[in-house]
Order: sequence, then structure tokens, then C-alpha cells
Amino acid sequence: MMNNTQITIPQNRLDRGFFAHQKEYEDKAIEVLRSGWYILGREVEEFQKEFASFVGAKYCLGVANGLDALWIAFRVLGIGKGDEVIVQANTYIASVMGITINGATPVFVEPDEYYNIDTSKIEKKITERTKAILVVHLYGQASNMAPIMQIAKKHNLRVVEDCAQSHGAVFEGKTTGTFGDIGCFSFYPSKNLGAFGDGGAIVTDDPQIAEDVRVFRNYGSEKRYYNKVVGTNSRLDEMQAGLLRVRLSHLTELTGERIGICNSYLENMNNDLITLPSIREGATHIWHQFVVRTEHRDDLKDYLASKGIGTIIHYPIPPHLSEAYRYLGFKKGAFPITEKYADSVLSLPLYNGMTEEERGAVIEAVNSFKI
Repeated sequence: MMNNTQITIPQNRLDRGFFAHQKEYEDKAIEVLRSGWYILGREVEEFQKEFASFVGAKYCLGVANGLDALWIAFRVLGIGKGDEVIVQANTYIASVMGITINGATPVFVEPDEYYNIDTSKIEKKITERTKAILVVHLYGQASNMAPIMQIAKKHNLRVVEDCAQSHGAVFEGKTTGTFGDIGCFSFYPSKNLGAFGDGGAIVTDDPQIAEDVRVFRNYGSEKRYYNKVVGTNSRLDEMQAGLLRVRLSHLTELTGERIGICNSYLENMNNDLITLPSIREGATHIWHQFVVRTEHRDDLKDYLASKGIGTIIHYPIPPHLSEAYRYLGFKKGAFPITEKYADSVLSLPLYNGMTEEERGAVIEAVNSFKI
């Protein structure tokens, strides 16, 4: 039974991240406001250069949000009706929407023990209609990219990476977003590189893709009032770009802080009822979420709430069982590993500015949970 205990340690909080660099954010906001230029100006240009450099890509194009990054990516690659795109079944629904907004069909693959796509199950899902693999680096851990790229090359498939949760994560020395044709990022406020509103970006090494995105995001216009294609209005605005530049300048230290919190969790949490996350050899984890698994998920959630500790389920309903994708015809049991994860995962408190006391309280509560 749920109680009305006031949560004292939320699962996430964003204010401490702001206060840690308050003056820099406020100075930048004033600078943008005083500039008199608010769309596609200097801040966007500079952020695009700085973020491209950060991930190791040749080009970065700011867009309005992460979902736009995804559907625009497939649009400029010419993937649409009649085409199939392979994607892991346990992702956030926006990943799948990026495919279906273009009329293409998602082909689901079960996840591995690291919550990313099980690369051993990809090839059996490839048909003559398969055009791409959408790789999702879920919860902040880089996916197993070597076999994915080998499969893509063998079958002449495009690769799009959903990096909404993996800003700066690395697989075998290479940053997520730079393996495939296109990397898609979200800067939603709760992301490791979060804005103060919506924002997103596409990165690529392909000059033609970069030019196509640049034109498409701005009404299909290469030059004002001269429209090359029927595009969309999806632009990262100057204010968000400026504030993102501030956060990007601190991202290495912010990521290090999250790694420290999660290392403390991994080293000190010890409860046979709970499975802790693990990191694949060759991959890094930037810890967008610290996700545990237990058959007693609802009991654990209630128990932690009774101790004043907030949690979130990422994600309770897999896309294939959502009402939105009922038309695909999947029933419960279609993807048992995905469904088991959906019934057992729980994200523990994790945020920049988390105190030792808060961290210790979470560890103590997890360790004391019993049935």
C-alpha cells in the first residue's frame, strides 16, 4: 500500500546542476538576450562546432529536440514506407516514433544483459526490406558497436544512433554517435548534457547528410525564402545553445561526478534480491540512469518511498505493447526479455550535486530491503 511520505531524496533534481554554475548561466542568458539575435545565430554556430569536436564528428546541426533528430535522420536517409528498421524492443518509445513518423516499420530485437540491443539476434531479423539499424545507447552505456557495424557493412545497411542518453559514452575508444551514418542527441533538461528547455542535435561525418539536415530543419530553405524541399521548422534556439555551451564546458567534470556516485552504489550496494547494472568490456557508461532489477520491483519502490527516497521506472510499458503501436499486432509474450525488464527495472536517485549523506541513505535503504 502506498503512503504519503514526503520524498526527501528525489530520483532526479536539476536545480543543483544550475546552482553549481549559476553565474555562468545567468551571464550567458543576459548576453543572448542583449544580442538581439535569437534564432540560428552565433551561439548555435559555436555550440555546433564545440559539440562536434566533443564527440569527434565533422558536422553537428542543432534541432528542436531529440525526437526531431531521429525522424529527420531517417527522412534525409530516404527511409520510409515499405522499409524496415531494426531497433531494440526495450527502448523509450521516441526511438520507435523516429522510425514510424516516416512510415517505416520497426523490427524489434531483444536486449542483452546491459540493456542494449543483443547483437547476436540482429541478423535473423534482416529481410530484403531492411534498410537500417537504429542503435540505442540506453541509460548511458555505449552499445556493442563492433558487430553492429560488421553486420551493417555486410548487408549494406544504414546505421543511426540514438544517443539521447549517452553524451560522451565511448566504445573501444570511439564516441557514441560517430559510428554510424548519423548520431541523434537530445538535450532535454534531465539529460547528462541538458538544456533549460527542449533541444537536440544531429551529428555526422557525411557532408551531404549535413547539408540536407541544415536545409531540411529550416523549412527546406537553403537561402531565406528560397525553398529547396518541403522541410520542417526544427531549430535549436540561441538561448538553449548558449546555455548548452556553458554546460558542455563542464560536462567532463559533471560526468565524472555521476561516475563517482554510481561507483559508490556498485561498491556498497549488496542485496541478493536486487541485480545491479554491469558495464560491458570495451564500453564506458556515463550513467544517465542507475537501473537496478528485482522481481519485487513494486515492493522495493514502495519501501524506498517509505524511507523518503524517490524512484522512476524506465520504462513500464515496452513500445510493442503500447496502445500507440497496437497496429503492429504484438501480444504479451512476443519479447519476453524486454517484458521481464519492463516488469523489474527501477531507476534509483542519481543527479549532479547529490550529497554523500543522500548517497549513503540510498545505499542503506537498498541494502535493508527484504521480503
